[in-house]
Amino acid sequence: MDYYVHESSYIDDDVLIGEGTKIWHFCHIQSGARIGRNFTIGQNVYIGSNVHIGDDVKIQNNVSVYEGVTIEDGVFCGPSCVFTNDLTPQARFPKGKENYLKTLVKEGASIGANATIICGNIIGKNALVGAGAVVTADVEDGNTVIGVPARPVR
Repeated sequence: MDYYVHESSYIDDDVLIGEGTKIWHFCHIQSGARIGRNFTIGQNVYIGSNVHIGDDVKIQNNVSVYEGVTIEDGVFCGPSCVFTNDLTPQARFPKGKENYLKTLVKEGASIGANATIICGNIIGKNALVGAGAVVTADVEDGNTVIGVPARPVR
């Protein structure tokens, strides 16, 4: 094994993990997930089924990456940022994974602590999402967005 997994973490069957990756305390990675090389996963991180994450990514503590999310190389996800995959979730009438909206975080993007990324959006290459922002629309390459809802500042 050419990656590290803390003994308190759980990795389902059919998960690919790249070399040099470190998975810290209390994490769960579900089946079908594909994780790149030199990836650092902080404590209490959940990665859903069939999520794809590139190389040199850092996900801080308490982040959940749900099915339907793709994260490219060199992305930073700050503590407790949130990804969604259903615009209208309901406990009694779930629509199933075939109705999840896809989210793409492009290469080099950074997402600040406690930011929320609403599903169906693209975070552009080298974009920055400020701490606490709520992303409700695509973020263009290189843009910085802040606020609720997130708006460009440059």
